[in-house]
Amino acid sequence: MKPPGRHPQNALTAVAVRAQKAAGRYADGDGLYLVVDPSGAKRWLLRTMVQGRRRDLGLGGVSWISLAEARERAKAFRKIAREGGDPLAERARARASEITFRQAAKQVHEGLKPSWKNAKHGQQWINTLEAYVFPYFGDTRIDLVGTPEVLRALSPIWLTKSETARRVRQRIGQVLDWAKSAGHRQGDNPVDTVAKGLPRQTDRAEHHRAVAYADAAAFVKLLQNADGNELTRLAFEFLVLTATRTSEVLKATWSEIDETSVLWTIPKGRMKAGVEHRVPLSQRAVAILKRARKLAPEGDLVFPGRRGRPLSNMAFAMTMRRIKVDATPHGFRSTFRDWASEMTAFPHEVAEMALAHTVSNKVEAAYRRSDLLQKRRELMEAWGVYLDAS
Repeated sequence: MKPPGRHPQNALTAVAVRAQKAAGRYADGDGLYLVVDPSGAKRWLLRTMVQGRRRDLGLGGVSWISLAEARERAKAFRKIAREGGDPLAERARARASEITFRQAAKQVHEGLKPSWKNAKHGQQWINTLEAYVFPYFGDTRIDLVGTPEVLRALSPIWLTKSETARRVRQRIGQVLDWAKSAGHRQGDNPVDTVAKGLPRQTDRAEHHRAVAYADAAAFVKLLQNADGNELTRLAFEFLVLTATRTSEVLKATWSEIDETSVLWTIPKGRMKAGVEHRVPLSQRAVAILKRARKLAPEGDLVFPGRRGRPLSNMAFAMTMRRIKVDATPHGFRSTFRDWASEMTAFPHEVAEMALAHTVSNKVEAAYRRSDLLQKRRELMEAWGVYLDAS
């Protein structure tokens, strides 16, 4: 008989871990818990006694640490604690002999392979690190990689190979994020601050990384089936369907939605160009709004976060990181624009108006009296149908 109040060992399964979406703490047994945060992020937690005091020890995120690995880590930590040691201190000491940046990069590369449809892109990912990063700090312990190391690798190519340098910076960041999640390093990611030590690139403005329009429908399916907060996923899909900006979706209110006209009117105070923007809603966008209303029936925000406040500005970026898609939320505006140009016969100005782009030609702007709403309605419905392709 097990003592009252104790959870059975190995109560969780890998399938249950992947399927669990509700925020909460779920016991596996012997103090090991799966923690699902309100944001949808999942992580492992071990609750045990360390030197006479109860401690909660983080074991890493579910994205990087499997259920079997979490159990092994928990077992090792409990053994150290029973013998009077401090598992966290032991882990810090063990880290001195752990993996190098090169080894970490290869692990991340292997983990990302299944998400790449294009094998050539996957090979380029590791090739750029081998060419531009490994010679500088490939053999450096992952926990010792800091801003100076990243700066030395990026400086030689920052102005001469600007686009490549930006991609290399992003890939270094991915590796270091993985290392932190896997418990190999602590602290902030040096990639986040390295730009302060680099000259301004003058070749062209940095474009937001975008999903190719040919892969857009597959991305939407991946998003719909992803783990995490459902309202966040609905808001993200709504952003893709409407080709709008992150802040415009996060702060959308029901008072801006006209259900009769099937129209979302964004006031000028929330638009980048300071001009009111009318967004015709596709059938799928309307279905998302209906589901959002059921999930959050109170308040004026369409996609509220915690305590009725807007979702975090990082909510969509974190979703893309969890599902391992190498792009940015804002990049879907480029995805939409490329699709409209390559796959439809809609005029250029219709697509530009759908994106609420400012007309640079003053004469053209003066004569343009209509926002081409009906044509844009047809365009957005076609986009919705395209994204729904199986």
